[in-house]
Amino acid sequence: MSVTRDIVATYRGPGRVLARRLAMGEREDRALAVAMAGCFIVFVAQWPRLAREAHLSGEELNMLLGSTLLAWVFMMPLFLYVMAWIVHLVARAARGKASAFGSRLALFWALLASSPLVLLHGMVSGFIGPSAAQDAVGALWLGVFAWFWLGGLMKIHWGQKGGEASQ
Repeated sequence: MSVTRDIVATYRGPGRVLARRLAMGEREDRALAVAMAGCFIVFVAQWPRLAREAHLSGEELNMLLGSTLLAWVFMMPLFLYVMAWIVHLVARAARGKASAFGSRLALFWALLASSPLVLLHGMVSGFIGPSAAQDAVGALWLGVFAWFWLGGLMKIHWGQKGGEASQ
């Protein structure tokens, strides 16, 4: 399946999609591409908010974009690798059976699959600004991200359904 179809399918059953992506083989280049794509989309989602901040405060937009690029595209993938490793160690201590690659892919895929909501949050932040709508969309994104990540981890480590829709 294509990445966009897998993203849509993740909203119906995150565990199934992650298991299918793991069945394609453990290739670190594929996992890194997923992590980088997710981080790049989060970076792009920040543009409306940064443009608003630059306009309201008089700061230079290029400086804000540059620092956000450094944070999301260069530093965050490293942080995600460390975070996935720590979660993998905790899962193994709790008798999880998946590989470290599976734990990494669960986190990276959760970020990429929840990216439509990140883009929505960026638009709300840029066009509406700080508001209850921004908080609601941010909470929705966080909830969906956690559902995808935990659902994927449950499926690959313990073989549970992991947030799959009942049929």
